[in-house]
Amino acid sequence: MHSDLPSSEFDIAIIGGAAGGVLTALQLLRQATAETRIVMIEPAACLAQGVAYATHYAEHLLNVSAGRMSAFNDRPGDFVDFLVGEGDSETPGKISAVYAERRRYGAYLRARLEQARSTAAAHFEVRQDRVTGMQLQDGEWRLPLQSGPFLLARSVVLAVGNNAKPLPARNASSLPAGLISEAWDFDAIKRIPVEADVCIAGSGLSMVDAALSLAANGHRGQIHVLSRHALLPLPHAAGHALAPINAKSLEPLSLRARMQRLRQAADRAQMQGLPWQAVMEAVRPSVQALWSSLSLGDQQRFLRHVVRYWDVHRHRIAAGVHAQLVRLQADGQLQLHRGRMDAVAHDGMRIVVTLSTAETGSREIQVDRVINATGVEMRVAHMRNPVLSDLLQQGLARPGPHGIGIDTTAEGALVDAHGAAVPDVAVIGSLRIGRLWESIAVPELRGQAETAAKQLLFRTRQ
Repeated sequence: MHSDLPSSEFDIAIIGGAAGGVLTALQLLRQATAETRIVMIEPAACLAQGVAYATHYAEHLLNVSAGRMSAFNDRPGDFVDFLVGEGDSETPGKISAVYAERRRYGAYLRARLEQARSTAAAHFEVRQDRVTGMQLQDGEWRLPLQSGPFLLARSVVLAVGNNAKPLPARNASSLPAGLISEAWDFDAIKRIPVEADVCIAGSGLSMVDAALSLAANGHRGQIHVLSRHALLPLPHAAGHALAPINAKSLEPLSLRARMQRLRQAADRAQMQGLPWQAVMEAVRPSVQALWSSLSLGDQQRFLRHVVRYWDVHRHRIAAGVHAQLVRLQADGQLQLHRGRMDAVAHDGMRIVVTLSTAETGSREIQVDRVINATGVEMRVAHMRNPVLSDLLQQGLARPGPHGIGIDTTAEGALVDAHGAAVPDVAVIGSLRIGRLWESIAVPELRGQAETAAKQLLFRTRQ
């Protein structure tokens, strides 16, 4: 059993207590010995939330069925077991196919963490605080805290999670408080008057959350969705079919040839009675290898021309959620606009949103509220994270490929400005997206967490 005595010196410090941090803590607690001292530092009062699982509203569902959301590679049915234990009346087989409420997944991770903590040999504690920097001194990492003191750790896990992109419009900061909301501020969206006309910037998964919140609130005003491509996330197919495609055979091909091959595979799948989604499911485990085998030039072309089309096919939503969006469109309440948001202005009564389109040039939409649903900030230079800024300034880290996230080794160790590994710092989650591309879904997070735990615990025993 762990001691409850506070400490300032640890073997391993986990910076971030959202899903990635909690998954790493679970792996550490499963494997660590009594001599190991572990601390998690997270500013939020509730762990295992972050952007993805902070909602406490029932309309926000997981984008993956429950049977594929276990926290553990070696216990694939664990999340389903949790739901059964919580009193779900359906059989495990039926629960496995359900897209559960996202708030229940956060509860699941917290329950598993508490179980692991109560039985672990290692010392584990949580500090509700914010790390404001990170310096290497005499072989230890000094982690200053917002509250004033600092912690020391031999090794560190960077699991800092996601940041929202700023609204890409001139004068956005001049709008009066309350007229613009972040898509992840679920309570603020619930407070939007039901008669208000709303403009949502972005048409991805964050937009889906915002639109569902408005609909659940009985919203009657117009919902204008604005994005460059005007593409909504596509639905999952029923079941979990796999198309017969050899993902390995795609690796020698150029980006153009790969996309052509995938389209052909989707056509063949549909001729065989399979949904096109079966092709995406078949290549899903190989996305990291496919990304890393692209040339830098093709990666850049992907980011310029393909990424949005890839996202709507790869990051799908529950069929019922997609049907709800289609109904909102069919009823005329949700209008999808293709264009770029140039500026916003408050004229005293309403907000004037200026957008530019290739078809019609500049035009204006008048609304009462604006919601920023432009998604996750991937450029490390714009993340406004003091820990990352400190590491970059000291040359202890460098941006990932294309300036996305931070650079890591294949195993997830931090890479410094000279390209050398920093083996006592493990990176988890979206920070690795430039190197891996696929790095935010639970299968990747739990795999990264397991690898990081093994490597850092091995170092503590040296």
